[in-house]
Amino acid sequence: MFGFLKKKTPLEKLNEKYQKLMEESFKLSKTDRKAADAKVAEAELILKEIDALS
Repeated sequence: MFGFLKKKTPLEKLNEKYQKLMEESFKLSKTDRKAADAKVAEAELILKEIDALS
């Protein structure tokens, strides 16, 4: 009922950021491949941080 008051853990925040970057990368891949690759590289760095926390 009061789930909106619950604070997110750093791991949840990183997962959300990773998902957002991957979605942006997918959208960019249709128009600008170079920018999409940059987003994927950024997302991979986030994924390494997630692995370090896990």
